[in-house]
Amino acid sequence: MKVFPLKIKRREFGLENFLLVTFLAGLFFNLISISCTQIFYGLNVALWLFLVFRRQRRFEVPLFFWPLAIYSGLSLVASSLSVNPALSWRDSRELLIFLLIPASMATFSSGRSLERASHVILASGTINFIYSLITYFFAQKRGFRLKGFMGHYMTEAGLLMLLIIFCAAQFLFLRGKKRWLWAALGLGSSYLLLLTLTRNAWLGLAAAFILLLALWKPLALPVIPFLITAIYFLSPSEVKNRVNNTFNFYSPSNRQRIEYYRAGLKIIGDYPLFGCGPDTVEMVFQHPKYGLSAQAKLNVHLHNNLLQIAAERGLPALLAWLIFITLSFWLLIQKWRGKSSGGLPWIASGLACTLALFIAGLFEYNFGDSEVVMFYLVLLTLPFVPGLKEKKESHGWKQ
Repeated sequence: MKVFPLKIKRREFGLENFLLVTFLAGLFFNLISISCTQIFYGLNVALWLFLVFRRQRRFEVPLFFWPLAIYSGLSLVASSLSVNPALSWRDSRELLIFLLIPASMATFSSGRSLERASHVILASGTINFIYSLITYFFAQKRGFRLKGFMGHYMTEAGLLMLLIIFCAAQFLFLRGKKRWLWAALGLGSSYLLLLTLTRNAWLGLAAAFILLLALWKPLALPVIPFLITAIYFLSPSEVKNRVNNTFNFYSPSNRQRIEYYRAGLKIIGDYPLFGCGPDTVEMVFQHPKYGLSAQAKLNVHLHNNLLQIAAERGLPALLAWLIFITLSFWLLIQKWRGKSSGGLPWIASGLACTLALFIAGLFEYNFGDSEVVMFYLVLLTLPFVPGLKEKKESHGWKQ
């Protein structure tokens, strides 16, 4: 009779460990391999669902999860009414990513598990930096835009943007010598971000950095114009050309964005309630009435979160998404003001990442990038996990 409870405890302990290990593995590969990330996150979510079914875990989510749930429901309706239901339903599988929110809440139930998550991000970011730098300088291709482990430089830029924000928050609000490791990784990753030549991520990062400085030391804000000027003059010529091109309204990329904005508004006018269907905008805007040039028709989206979501899922879905972003920011502000959890680096990171994702998303459909969304949802949820409440001054957090 004494052995049986011991076996149960050992099995439960094994499941607890497996829950954490699978999540940390997914987090590690988030900057490295989408396939491995999906496998490990999938295992984590499956185990979490099993534990919920066994009543060993509760379904616990922050308030911002519910607008996303409504967004998901409206997306499924949009898929049913899509101009190509089969394509839209296949795309709707990505909505399962949102289950990372309750899975994160269930996984990080202790302060030590959160500490391990930060170590995993540090290790993954370092490996990405070394690999990206080596492949970039050995590519020897003119005009090559750094992609790292990712298949596209836009995805790499979105991930680097979030990583740099997390590094900056750890450096500014963490005590101890380890903060200098975050500073080194943040600076190195910032150099990589410049090499992606991705302007939307630069803008998102700039907005996030202004917010972080305002949270840390508002008196330091006047330094920002001088810092941006220094970065510009010290940057490679490709970066300078990319910045200068931003103000050239006759450049092909800028003209195409104007075309996408006009086409997006016309599509929304044609499909206001439920859109034309997830992943079908590329198909719909081929019609001549939307006025896209031959080159613009080669792209797959509208380069804007607001337009893309409204065009393919409808205005109600866009409203749900905007409520999600606004509510996330407001809840994090409330946690920052209370400062009861002691996890200032995590809270500041969540705030800055939310702002950066929104600003960058005005010029790119980054909410449709699975790798970026997964990393963002994790960084957004970690300030709310139960394990954060255990963090005390002895672990190096400012309170």
